[in-house]
Amino acid sequence: MKVLIAPDKFKGTLTAAQAACAIAAGWSSARPRDELRLLPMSDGGDGFGDILSSLIAAVAVTTETVDAAHRTITATSWLNERAGTAVVESARVIGLAQLPPGKYHPFDLDTRGLGVVLRAAAQRGARRCIVGIGGSATNDAGFGFARELGWQFHDAHGANISRWIELDRLARVSPPEQPRFFEQLIVAVDVQNPLLGPEGCTRVYGPQKGLRPEDFPLAERCLERLAEVLKQRHGLDVADRPGAGAAGGLGFGLCSFAGAQLASGFDLFAEHARLQERLRDTDIVITAEGAIDRQTLMGKGVGQIASLCARHKLPSIAFAGVVQDRDAAAKQFRHVYALTDLTSSAQAMANAALWLQRLATRAAQQFDLQQSP
Repeated sequence: MKVLIAPDKFKGTLTAAQAACAIAAGWSSARPRDELRLLPMSDGGDGFGDILSSLIAAVAVTTETVDAAHRTITATSWLNERAGTAVVESARVIGLAQLPPGKYHPFDLDTRGLGVVLRAAAQRGARRCIVGIGGSATNDAGFGFARELGWQFHDAHGANISRWIELDRLARVSPPEQPRFFEQLIVAVDVQNPLLGPEGCTRVYGPQKGLRPEDFPLAERCLERLAEVLKQRHGLDVADRPGAGAAGGLGFGLCSFAGAQLASGFDLFAEHARLQERLRDTDIVITAEGAIDRQTLMGKGVGQIASLCARHKLPSIAFAGVVQDRDAAAKQFRHVYALTDLTSSAQAMANAALWLQRLATRAAQQFDLQQSP
C-alpha cells in the first residue's frame, strides 16, 4: 500500500517530523512492503516555520530581537529570496515555550520582538510574508508589535501608553508613516475565536499562558478599548473576525496594524504541500498529534485531515498521546489509538517516540488482520 504519514507535533515531546519518523519505523516493522510517504504538518503553531519553509524552498535566516519578556534572543525565520517570500513563526520569537514555566505573568509580556523580525524580513527584500502565530505567550492583541512598527498610543491627557494593560485609558492611536511593510501579509491561524467575549482570547487561551480569572476583567477592558478606538477613529473593525483572537489577539493586531489577511494555517499547509494531489495517489492516511480533543474535531489540522480523507473515501488512522472522546473521534477516523493504550501518561511523555513507534506497529499488525480473508 501507499501510506501517507501526516502527523502534527506532540507538543512538548515530539516535533511533527519526529512523530512521522517514529510512526514510519513502527509501521514498516510490521508491513515492510508498504510505500511510506512522510509529510509532517502544521496548522500555524510551533513547527510551522520549519514545515512551510521546506515546502517553498526558503532558507533559514536569523535576527537579533527580544522574546515576549524582552530578553535578547536570536530568532530564526526563513526567506525565499528569489520569490520574495518570508516565513515567520511567532512561537520562535514570542512563544510560551521560550520562557521559563511560571516565571512571567502575561501582563508583563508583549509582542514587540515579532515586530523586529517582520521589519528585518522586509529589509531583506521580502514582498510577501506568511506568519504562523500559534503558541504565543502573549495576550496583548499585537500592541507591542504595533509600537515596534511605530504606532503610538495615548491617553486623554496625551501621555504615552507603553504597557498593554494600560489600554483601558486609551484615547488616541497614531499610525506610523509606513504602516505596511509587505505587499501581502498572510497570517496562519489554527483557531476561529474572536478577540473579545466568552470565546475570546483572554478567557479561552489566557489561562494556558498564566492569566487567572481575577485577571480577566482588566485584560478584557484593555483589549475592548483598543478595538473600540481603532474602530471609531480609524475604521478598523476587526475584533469579530474568526481568528482575531488567535495567539492572544495577535490575529487582530496583525490585521489592524499591518493590513494582514487571516487564513487557515491548515489550508496554507495543504496548498503548498499539494495535499489534494497526494491524497489521490494514496491508499491509507495516518495522522497524529499530542491530544485528540474537542478542538481537533472542530477544525484543527488533524481533524481536517480526517475530513479530507472522508471526501476522498480514504481510510484514516489517528494516533495521539491521549484521546479525550473516543466515541466522537471514532466517527472521524477509521481507527484511533492512544499512547495511553500501551503505557501511563508519564511514561508516554518521557519517551513519546518509543511508544508512538510501538503503537504504530500494533496498528499495522491489526490492519493486517483486518485485511486477511
